[in-house]
Amino acid sequence: MYNATMQKEINIIFENDEVLAVDKPAGLVVHSDGKTKEPNLTDWGVENYPEMESIGEKAVYDGKEIARPGIVHRLDRETSGVIVLAKTQESFENLKKQFQERETKKIYNAFVYGPMKEEEATIDRPIGKSKSDFRKWSAQRGARGELREAVTDYKVLEKSKEFSYLEVSPKTGRTHQIRVHLKAINYPVVCDKLYAPKRECALGFDRLALHARSITFALLNGENVTVEADLPEDFEKAVKTL
Repeated sequence: MYNATMQKEINIIFENDEVLAVDKPAGLVVHSDGKTKEPNLTDWGVENYPEMESIGEKAVYDGKEIARPGIVHRLDRETSGVIVLAKTQESFENLKKQFQERETKKIYNAFVYGPMKEEEATIDRPIGKSKSDFRKWSAQRGARGELREAVTDYKVLEKSKEFSYLEVSPKTGRTHQIRVHLKAINYPVVCDKLYAPKRECALGFDRLALHARSITFALLNGENVTVEADLPEDFEKAVKTL
């Protein structure tokens, strides 16, 4: 059951008969892992839109099937911002196809450690499993298993002697892609406790400094829709202190 105390934190940004776009707060998981019981976005979706319960596809974790009603893409727990849920199976298939064929456009904002030298660039590095930690992925030499294509564009919006504020656009959708790519070029995301554990959190952040700002996708009738999530309070404050 979804924890009603977090209801006020989930803002609906866009809604029609096909899709629901919400602003996910940092700290909220998208769906259950089948091991722990905690508030998650899919429970909120089913509680408020019961018809979504049968929409989508199940995922398999450690041999167990996990329901993910309405979920077409996901955000990490500590990432805030816009996420789109399908309200019908036809819409789910439409969105799934767009993600698979890289027809959607996603824009993130991030703070990273260090003043970036290049104002705008593309990171084109395949991603595999980390050789040192099963929880992590890697775009560096020594990555294990299947190496999958991964491409990320970025540009610097502002920077100081210690930090850079970025607009980031992943062209592929690998797990932890933005975090892994920025780590690979030695500018890890601020307060990334998995990929930069020895760095102290800064700029007022106590969570990963990554926000899914906008996403553009097509409805069933072919109309393109861009949905944008405002910067959360911690991002607004950090921008002012940079």
